[in-house]
Formats: sequence, C-alpha cells, structure tokens
Amino acid sequence: MNWLQIIFGNEYILLITGLITLLVSGNYLVKGGVELAKTFKLSKLVIGVTIVSFGTSAPELLVSLSAAIDGKPDISIGNVLGSNISNIALVLALTATILPIPVHRNTIRIDWPFMMLSTIVLYLFFINDFGLFPTENAVLQRWEGAVLFSMLIAFIFYSIRKSRKNRELEKIEKPSMNIWLAIGLVLVSCLGLIYGAKWLIKGASDIAASFGISDRVISLTVVAFGTSVPELATSVIAAFKKEMDISVGNIVGSNIFNILAILGITSMVTPIKINPQIIISDIYWVIGISLLLFLAMLPIKKPVIKRYKGFIMLLAYVIYTYVVISMKEI
Repeated sequence: MNWLQIIFGNEYILLITGLITLLVSGNYLVKGGVELAKTFKLSKLVIGVTIVSFGTSAPELLVSLSAAIDGKPDISIGNVLGSNISNIALVLALTATILPIPVHRNTIRIDWPFMMLSTIVLYLFFINDFGLFPTENAVLQRWEGAVLFSMLIAFIFYSIRKSRKNRELEKIEKPSMNIWLAIGLVLVSCLGLIYGAKWLIKGASDIAASFGISDRVISLTVVAFGTSVPELATSVIAAFKKEMDISVGNIVGSNIFNILAILGITSMVTPIKINPQIIISDIYWVIGISLLLFLAMLPIKKPVIKRYKGFIMLLAYVIYTYVVISMKEI
C-alpha cells in the first residue's frame, strides 16, 4: 500500500480527490494568470487566447502528459478525444436545451473550419504509419506534435491580428492582485495540477482494472467528462442566468486547443502509442460530432442552436457513450 492509498483510502476517493484538485487548480491558474497579464499590460483578447485557454485546458494537458509519461497512452489520447466530444455533444447540447444559443458568424466561417482542419490533420497523423489499416505499431511522433503545436501558434497570431484589424481590442485593466501573490498563485496551481493529474489517472486506472474495463474506455468517458466539468458548469449556469456571452466559439476554441496544444505538447515530450480502436472508432466519432455541430449552427445568416438541436446532440452523446462502453476491444 503506497502513501496515496493510505491518505485517500481507495481508488474512488483518489479519483474524486484528483478531479477536485484539477478543477480548483485550473480555476486559480486562470485567475493568477489573468492578473499577471494585466500587470504586464496585456489586453483581454491576448489573455483569452493564451492564458485563459491554457488554464481551462490545463487539466486535460496535465492528465494527457502524465499518462503518456507513465506509459498509459490510451488515457493520454482518449482524454482529448473524449473531451472534444463531451464539449460539443454534452456541454453545448445541455446548455442549448436550457436556452437557445446564438452563434457568432466568425465561429462558422473561421473557428469551426479550423477546428475541423485540426481534427482531420490529427486523423491523417493517426493513419500515417500504416495506411487505412490499423496496426499495433502506430505512434504519434514528435515531429507530428510539433506540426500540431505550430498550427496552434499560427491560429493564435491570426486571431490577434484579425482582431486588431477589426479594432476589437479592449481597454487594458489594472491588476487587482499583487504581482508576487499572482506568481505564487500560479506556482501553487501548477503544483496542484501535477498532483491532481497523477491522482486522477491512478484512481481511474485502478477502477478500470477492478471492473475489467480498459484505460481507453475510462479515459473516453469518466476522465473526459471530469476534465470537461468546468466548461459544463460555466455554460449551464450562464444559460440559467441568460448570460449567453458564453458562446459556441469558446467551446470550439477549447477543442482546437485540446488537439493542437495538448496532443502537440504531449507527443513532443514523448511519442504516444495509438490504440487501433481509436482509429477504427473514436476519431470518427470526433469527426461526426463536429459535423453535427456545423449542422446545428445552420443557417449561416442567423445561426442559433435551438432546443431541439440540443436534444439531438445530447442523444448522440448517449449513443456514443453506450457504443464506447459496449464495444469490445481489438
């Protein structure tokens, strides 16, 4: 029995403790990062596409990175793919059933196409080593991770430049926190993310082993849902308050960051072995759900995700979860 089990008791408490630690740490990382950005006189736009995007996706990043280093590639990749599906078919779907969500035109014309491009590029990397037929030797290589991360940098620069041309940069706010307190908050949050990721992975893996469930299934469902909880809570609360400034663009941006930053950085640190089941099934679900989102956003002139569209996407998530759990591994 190791010290984790002595402190937390069993794998369920370990998983919940890891999840809560990730959520709290991610939240305070964003707060500390935003205050640092204000100190260095960065605009809200720059904060949004860098620090906030990183902070809200930090749980997924630390989970995937820790899993890859610990030799659990199914959790590393499954966490990202599952989170992208959850963000659309659960978070947006559930929010839309509460209150219809208006969609900014740029989301359809720019952000969604780039999200789809990122997904297709990832798919091409998945099948790069073996053509269309999966084998046990498929690996997401370091150079492929570098390409993904380079795409993210290009997207961030494009977004900032486009916003400057449209004069959408907001006034720079003054910091409300001492710089040393903000630095300390960021450092403590990073430490919390590291340990939270380790506890979550340990708990999830032990639960999977006890029930004979694979790491892939656990990562696509439990872990992916857990790391999507911040987006879910924020979106649902915003819907109840009728504060619909929480837009589809935020979720689409999160999905872009998940693929390009998380898998990009993780595979640059250590190449990730790809489960053939991910290529046969999971990546197609990501593509399919992304296409379903596009249909839900139509018509382009007055895009809005209505309640019945939310129900359809939610149904797709239920079917997806059932298929993942019931499908036998290769």
